[in-house]
Amino acid sequence: MGERRRLLSCLVFLVLNIVGMVFVECEGKGVHRNAYATMMYMGTPRDYEFYIATRVMLRSLVKLKVDADLVVIASMDVPLHWIQAFEQEDGAQVVRVENLNNPYRSQSNFDWRFKLTLNKLYAWNLVDYDRVVMLDADNIFLRNTDELFQCGQFCAVFINPCIFHTGLFVLQPSKAVFNDMIHELETGRSNPDGADQGFIGSYFPDLLDRPMFHPPSNGTKLNGTYRLSLGYQMDASYYYLRLRWSVPCGPNSVITFPGAHWLKPWYWWSWPVLPLGIQWHYQRLQTLGYSAEMPLVFIEAIFYLGIMAVARLARPNLSKLCYRREEKSIFFIQIGFKLIAIWFILAAYIAPFFLIPHTVHPLIGWSLYLLGALSLSCIAVNAFLLPILPVLTPWLGIFGVLLVMAFPWYSKWRCTGTCCIRLCILLFACSLVGIR
Repeated sequence: MGERRRLLSCLVFLVLNIVGMVFVECEGKGVHRNAYATMMYMGTPRDYEFYIATRVMLRSLVKLKVDADLVVIASMDVPLHWIQAFEQEDGAQVVRVENLNNPYRSQSNFDWRFKLTLNKLYAWNLVDYDRVVMLDADNIFLRNTDELFQCGQFCAVFINPCIFHTGLFVLQPSKAVFNDMIHELETGRSNPDGADQGFIGSYFPDLLDRPMFHPPSNGTKLNGTYRLSLGYQMDASYYYLRLRWSVPCGPNSVITFPGAHWLKPWYWWSWPVLPLGIQWHYQRLQTLGYSAEMPLVFIEAIFYLGIMAVARLARPNLSKLCYRREEKSIFFIQIGFKLIAIWFILAAYIAPFFLIPHTVHPLIGWSLYLLGALSLSCIAVNAFLLPILPVLTPWLGIFGVLLVMAFPWYSKWRCTGTCCIRLCILLFACSLVGIR
């Protein structure tokens, strides 16, 4: 009897160990049948910015409590500490891949920014999942979009009336489709732009004729290819037509920013030029935060404040250095000092722009820029004994323009904006008088 009990105990212990190992393995590989995926590769001047954008998007999906795994298709040269951040801090599964060779690099219209975007094809190789929503990093999710996993083998949005957008699309992973795509790459399939957009568009040329996707109420998955409503890829440019959304076809779910790369929403200078970008920074503030940039911001702010204090205290010495009495009568030295003063003022307004961390919050970025321009302008004022108003006229003009652009749709600010513009014109006129 005791022998049987020991045998039974060993059997129970063995079963529990096996169950535990299976649970740990499932936890490591993902426990969902669907996934939101994006890609990360290196080799562009903006790798860090896209890394931050990817993390913000992943965190926003976690906040929306999506019922799916998060997957990052990362090239082998992505830094290890970035990979660890994706996995340990953002809760994503990272799939390391080799960069796919782009055979379209010799095309006359090829943009080298998109050399490695064909890595997006690896999404079809995620065969552990039933459905995958493939995403670009410049997406802002407004709501949970898990109903997309009910779509068919391929579904995408037509931002352009004739060409679907590959910033978000639904696919059914398939090893056969992936291998066929690689074969098409090797044989030189027609590709209008040499990037993922052109290749995937040519691979699914008849999507425009397919029906619109409507998620079944019973939760079943559809078969075939479907068009997605514009609400799943609301181009930010549509917002600026009336400074509000007017997309009645389908739920307003995802905002995308497919425009100029230097006006992506994560750049601090993109707001208030494109006011919708503040929503991206709101999501970052609620998810990832700005702890990576704030130390440098504080250092720059202290540096600029120190410059202002030193310039004020050293004003007598600087003036003596620049305007010795015996040199005032020398014409060409006076001309030289004027040229130096002009170049110094230009540098005062240009240099701070490039010293600010690119992905900091716009309010912090513009505040730091104005502080930097003001502090460096103080050096010019004190060193060359210049009148303050002409030197600071551009500063006041920039501040006024920012104020007008930041609040364009409120009637109470229209008067303020008009007054700011008139004030800038008046200050400019006064500065001309002062220079004369």
